[in-house]
Amino acid sequence: MMKIIRDTGRSFDLEEFLSMPLVAHLSTVVEDAPRDSPVWFYWREKKLWIIGTASDTFPDRIRNNPKCAIGIVDINQHTGLFLHAGFRGTATVEPFDEIIANQLLSRYLGPEIEKWDPRFKKLDDSNVLICFSPETVVVRDQSYVPPKSDEKYDCSKE
Repeated sequence: MMKIIRDTGRSFDLEEFLSMPLVAHLSTVVEDAPRDSPVWFYWREKKLWIIGTASDTFPDRIRNNPKCAIGIVDINQHTGLFLHAGFRGTATVEPFDEIIANQLLSRYLGPEIEKWDPRFKKLDDSNVLICFSPETVVVRDQSYVPPKSDEKYDCSKE
């Protein structure tokens, strides 16, 4: 069972957040070195699903050490929106399932498969699915009041 931690007093609807086509960062470990992989995801039945291709190295890292972390952020510097969900849990490498893969890809590429980039149209059993089961998730709304549009931030003054 996933434990949701809302420790700042400012939170948001996790289900709605995970329905958006955001980019997640999958963190895995090889030996003692952390690795980060930006990935697309699909939230289904309280699990995050990720496609692993033949060129990806994270499926092997997960086979060797299933403990993972996933971070997902929605940010808009013009409005000050800054939502973050940080997951910790374990993942398994599962056989490729075309239905789950197409549900995942349609979130990012649209429902019309014939219009997708050719790289995504005909994925097959040479690919795998990563099934991430969260144990905890930290849900934080870290939104802020942005500078007025006539004020520009100059990082050279630091």
